[in-house]
Amino acid sequence: MNTETQLRKLLDGRILIIDGAMGTMIQRHRLQEEDYRGARFKDWHTDVKGNNDLLSLTQPHIVKEIHKQYLQAGANILETNTFNSQAISLADYDMQSLAYEVNVAAARIAREAVNEFALEYNVPATDRFVAGAIGPMNKTLSLSPDVNNPGYRAVTFDEVADAYYEQIKGLVDGGVDMLLVETIFDTLNAKAAIYAINKYFRDTKKEKIPVMISGTITDASGRTLSGQTLEAFYISVMHANPISIGLNCALGAEQMRPHIEELAQIAECYVSAYPNAGLPNAMGEYDESPEHTAAIISEWAKEGWVNLLGGCCGTTPEHIAAIAKSMKKYEPRKRPELVTPGP
Repeated sequence: MNTETQLRKLLDGRILIIDGAMGTMIQRHRLQEEDYRGARFKDWHTDVKGNNDLLSLTQPHIVKEIHKQYLQAGANILETNTFNSQAISLADYDMQSLAYEVNVAAARIAREAVNEFALEYNVPATDRFVAGAIGPMNKTLSLSPDVNNPGYRAVTFDEVADAYYEQIKGLVDGGVDMLLVETIFDTLNAKAAIYAINKYFRDTKKEKIPVMISGTITDASGRTLSGQTLEAFYISVMHANPISIGLNCALGAEQMRPHIEELAQIAECYVSAYPNAGLPNAMGEYDESPEHTAAIISEWAKEGWVNLLGGCCGTTPEHIAAIAKSMKKYEPRKRPELVTPGP
């Protein structure tokens, strides 16, 4: 049974749990510049503090321990520590040459965490998966970074696609089960990622692995940052034939609710959601308790809107444990029957 078949079998039977925030958990360690550098990069010519993806090379034990905490909390899907692990984003630290290596390392760490967890707790690893996290990038194809020159773009489609292609190669070589194109605020960037995924599997002739897609609605208008409505976003990416489509980040569960309801009505694939732990306070921190987050999300499950649930910014293993516990009594969303048009 291949990964997609196994995943679909599980999704038809119950709501699966995605892990929570990696960055939030890393912040708990209060790492300093020297911690990020490690021995290998102790003489690097720029500051690297804040480059969380680099920790897969310099502090792999921390990354693996965070993964294990989420597995213990009940997560079925671990996201690799690769949100910014492509050359364009890593260039902020002049580390673009490390993109492939970082992705391979992060994928292997997550895979090791799954295998070690299964061995330690004597449970099968067949219902726990590693998703290669592909973030939105720090440059956008649809918007100009210069308000005085709206036609200017800081990057080209080919440059974005090439960067994603290298990331995808690293994730697949590292052993991920699926690819997660997430936190999409610019659909054109997502299209470049989808193009790169298709090109990679066409070039290598490898069996294609499942693709999950998750967008971001940035405010109460119900639009992405690049201006699309949720339905327009959905239509724009469905050619990728994703196993799931969903929303994450930007909003807490309360604010995300109407958008998940809408998505549940239009999506022909499975639906995912992993909101923030509420909205950030004045200090940029998240105060929403695990119980409160789980209570809101439970309403979505009760309505039959979701197939995969987890957490984004501000969420912790405690949030994921509360969500996982509350989901045990709910059935997963049933995908709509596809109606074949008549003559």
